[in-house]
Amino acid sequence: MTRVQAGDAGSDAPVIGIAVGDPQGIGPEIAVRAALGVQRTRGVRTLLFADDFVVTAVCDQLGLGPAERAGLQVQHVGALTPSQWQPGQVAAHAGAATVAYVRAGVAAAQAGRIAALAAAPHSETAVNAAGIPFSGYGGLLADLTGTPRDRVFLLLQAQGLRVVHCTLHESVVAAVARITPELVQAAARAGVETLRRMGLREPSVCVLGINPHAGEGGLFGDEDERVTRVAVAALSASGVQVHGPLGADLALSERRHDLYVAMLHDQGHIATKMLSPKGASALVAGLPLLFASVGHGAAFDIAGRGVADAGAMLDTLTLLADAAASNPSAASA
Repeated sequence: MTRVQAGDAGSDAPVIGIAVGDPQGIGPEIAVRAALGVQRTRGVRTLLFADDFVVTAVCDQLGLGPAERAGLQVQHVGALTPSQWQPGQVAAHAGAATVAYVRAGVAAAQAGRIAALAAAPHSETAVNAAGIPFSGYGGLLADLTGTPRDRVFLLLQAQGLRVVHCTLHESVVAAVARITPELVQAAARAGVETLRRMGLREPSVCVLGINPHAGEGGLFGDEDERVTRVAVAALSASGVQVHGPLGADLALSERRHDLYVAMLHDQGHIATKMLSPKGASALVAGLPLLFASVGHGAAFDIAGRGVADAGAMLDTLTLLADAAASNPSAASA
């Protein structure tokens, strides 16, 4: 394991950063497993943002030999002391560390030391217990990059299906009331820009309807006539390759488009998680950097046991590595 200082420079090869998430959950374990996996299968270099003693302990737990450890690069953040670290426990100090790791990763991305940043699972309970208002990585990344929070959106990807969400964690009644043509356009544009960063220069976009069958011409409510249809017309007029609004069930089952714009949390989440229950990657669209996390939680019940499945983390690193390879301005550590 190589300890890297914040200002260190390395080779010209793009590097993917990994913030290890809640250090008392499975984040450090799946970060180490996935970092070694993507290095072995794709030759991709990674940089872990963590407390180095946590990474050392995980390496011991997994029985990693000198050669495997030598392939790990770690930027020691200094967010925890060894006496504080208690795998499997939800705690405020671990929540504060989660945020510290992401801050370090974003700073590295802004300095051009990494090409993209991945994050292992967090605990909203732990972060809020630390006195840090937090409802997921999206808002935090918006604040750290100076991006308005209402211009960042969750984009889930699973087995080639990509869905950007206009609304997320709120009641259906509140979400529908908040959906406007402007919000739909903002989500679509954020998703398109993210896909362009990932190498899809002219992605095909499908806007899903708010109501069943996209309202059936007003038969099932006029929301789509007033909102989604207006948004689609505006997007098309601006040059976006867009279709819709279409009923979500038909559109998502046919999968003819590069990107789908979902109106509600469950519209997008059910589709992606049916395809890949624990393997979805969660990108934050609308940021000036490429960022993705995994679509599952910190699994405190199995933390510290060496049995966590790193598949979703490996998929996320591979996704970001492919994006970095397609981007001529990809950074290096």
